[in-house]
Amino acid sequence: MKFFFFLGAFNLVILSSNAQTNGFPFGKITYNELGMTSYPKDTGAVAVVLKEFGDAYFEADDRFVIVLKYHVKIKILKKGGLEYADFEIPLRKIEGRTETVRSIKASTFNIENGSIREEAFNSKNVFTENINKFRDVRKFALPNVRVGSVIEVEYVLESPFIMNFRTWEFQSDIPKVTSEFWASMPGNYRYNITLKGFLALNKNENEIKKNCFQFGTVDVDCLLVRLGMNDIPAFIEEDYMTARSNFLSSVTFELYEIFHLDGGRDKLSKEWKDVEEELRTDPKFGVQLRRGGDIVDEKVKALIQGETDPLLKAQKVYDFIKEWYRWNEVYGEYSEFGIKKAFDSKVGNVGDINLSLIAALRYAGFTVEPLLLSTRTHGLVSELHPVLTDFNYVIAKLNLNGKVYLLDATEDHLCFGLIPERCLNGKGRVIGEKESYWHDLNAPEKQKQISVQKLKIASDGSIRGSVQNMYFGYDAMNQRKIINGFSTEKEFIQSVIKTWEAGTVTNYKIENAADPMKPLSITLEVEINSDLGGASTQLLNLFMFDRWEKNPFRSSERMYPVDFGVPIEEVVSMSLEYPAGYEIDELPGRVGLSLPGGGGRYLFTVQNTSNTLTMYSSLVISKPVYSSEEYHYLKELFSQVVATQQTDLVLKKKL
Repeated sequence: MKFFFFLGAFNLVILSSNAQTNGFPFGKITYNELGMTSYPKDTGAVAVVLKEFGDAYFEADDRFVIVLKYHVKIKILKKGGLEYADFEIPLRKIEGRTETVRSIKASTFNIENGSIREEAFNSKNVFTENINKFRDVRKFALPNVRVGSVIEVEYVLESPFIMNFRTWEFQSDIPKVTSEFWASMPGNYRYNITLKGFLALNKNENEIKKNCFQFGTVDVDCLLVRLGMNDIPAFIEEDYMTARSNFLSSVTFELYEIFHLDGGRDKLSKEWKDVEEELRTDPKFGVQLRRGGDIVDEKVKALIQGETDPLLKAQKVYDFIKEWYRWNEVYGEYSEFGIKKAFDSKVGNVGDINLSLIAALRYAGFTVEPLLLSTRTHGLVSELHPVLTDFNYVIAKLNLNGKVYLLDATEDHLCFGLIPERCLNGKGRVIGEKESYWHDLNAPEKQKQISVQKLKIASDGSIRGSVQNMYFGYDAMNQRKIINGFSTEKEFIQSVIKTWEAGTVTNYKIENAADPMKPLSITLEVEINSDLGGASTQLLNLFMFDRWEKNPFRSSERMYPVDFGVPIEEVVSMSLEYPAGYEIDELPGRVGLSLPGGGGRYLFTVQNTSNTLTMYSSLVISKPVYSSEEYHYLKELFSQVVATQQTDLVLKKKL
């Protein structure tokens, strides 16, 4: 599913020069703006952007820079909106080059004694915070901001990074009445201009400006692009979505070609064949793969000696690399330390570990290729043209006996053939021996859990019995990571008990905790307190140990997909025996609800026979991704799941 569109696909309107002025004047605040108490299009908004304008253009002195003039006016509607008075300007920096702020102008406007009063910020209170080696943040706070205030900020930013204009985000966490961005580019500098998100532009215009920029003594024409949106809703992050940047309505610029005045041309946007060659010769990628086999050779040779089954041989190599390394929690498609240094220290980033895995498998005689991908929090990659910065991860693609295995050796609890959920994000690019190609990043297994519960209500009202939870695929991996996070199994069991309202575990058994190739099984002998003893009636919920407390889908509409990452299956089978002197007042009805096109289902039945309740519940989410058109069906399904699992039965004494 794609969310990227080239601006060239839009209907552009070519205007004559000086067709309109840009921006809006500073300080022209009205009584109507200060008198606003809510925003009619979003009455829950804590603040609203009344106007936002950006103007980006080239300047040349001793070097080329891009200048951005930014201007915004924000109305504070509720207490939660006061945070927008703490203003931040992110600044990029790479290899000694950094963005700088030339000037800042900011004021707060309030009504006092019937008049509009402006209070300017103190420029001495501006400070810079170092975030990391790639980013600083310029920070300041506007004065005397309260509910009802209008704040206004205007600044000028200078950037040496002409390859990319600063991304303009039309959408933010609060709604905007209007947002407009102008970008002026010398005609011999060609940019790919890409709009992301699901909102339509209200303004989409181009204008040729004559003699707007000077290269030495030569004047050149410029292309002025004007883009705007009105009535922009707030961006609301919900459950089961990937990176915010995939769906936030924004526009990006990437320089792909420069035409020189002497007739020469530099093509900066690479084709995949150029990227492939660059990666094969890169000291931190291709060179490491070629040298990696020599580093792991003795270890791998001893490991596979005498093994004739290719699959078992591959699994042995995979398990060896996985157990040898400790991942330092750093992503990257490139080797951070170099395979030799990482192998000797047994510590590395994603690139160190998985490039070692590829080298080891190749040494063992397998056909295996590196696959570049972007993690779920990093964003989707563009398939329109190669952008190496879109990627932040590498895994191994093993081709064995006509089957494809995707492998990642960074996680101790991954089984052979599974990659972490963080990697399940659209498509990855395989760097083959001759050429590269796209490969879908689909989960080969479900996130599956089966719970078998055999319980009995004793005469004193306590509930005793056994609960066996079996975990498969991604559920097994996640549960093993949780168990491994505790010093002992007993501490893990105690953490489980804390999630119950009242009860204890009298005995337990954990099977296959250290074997990721087998399902994980946790069996608990439980005792749960109850109010039944001596009472004539008692409310009883059949989902005592785990249930959906609320619907994860709350919005009335959703413009972007629902992304679970992997298919889901949850099954609960219970038998509950209750005392002979009691009866169930009324049984809930059978529930059967299916999503269109085999997208999933929820089944629930309960029967009462000879003082024993038998309950069966099955939730199946068959697809990892659902479109916005399927959202309402999905929302209704989970509404039914929550309603069913929150229903209490009435257990009462017989008359």
